[in-house]
Amino acid sequence: MKRISILFVCMGNICRSPLAEGIFGDLVAEAGLSGGFTVDSAGTGGWHEGEPPDRRSIAIAKSHGIDISGQRARRVQPRDFRDFDLILAMDRDNLAALSKSAPPGANIRLFGDIALGTGEEIPDPYYGGPGGFELVYTRLLTGCNSLLETLGVERASCNGNTSSVR
Repeated sequence: MKRISILFVCMGNICRSPLAEGIFGDLVAEAGLSGGFTVDSAGTGGWHEGEPPDRRSIAIAKSHGIDISGQRARRVQPRDFRDFDLILAMDRDNLAALSKSAPPGANIRLFGDIALGTGEEIPDPYYGGPGGFELVYTRLLTGCNSLLETLGVERASCNGNTSSVR
């Protein structure tokens, strides 16, 4: 069975998208579906390339039992549009930036549309305090749970596993 590859994208790849990658990866592992997914994150800008996630993102993830400290920021590359089945932008500005550089047929969506069903943007917590990071974590967790349920149900039933996400 083909792996589903998902790329989470924000502006600098240090706050929202690393959290989304960490949360979704953790949920996939908990559900016993690690062999069915490839998960990564990137930014539309390259200011932080090679750097770890923001210390506040690392801290909020850690407080929920997820370690994202080994991730390193990278910029979206042209090959990403070919290599990933689904590219999820955290907000409309990043969605627009991705759409400008994407070839025809790239599956680029707003996280809030496909994962939350609300069309909402995931706010950038960079200039705020810890409360903003907790809010982002909560919205990403809700969306990642929904996304995994949608994408993972068929895999779980084919593998004979039961998903802890249901």
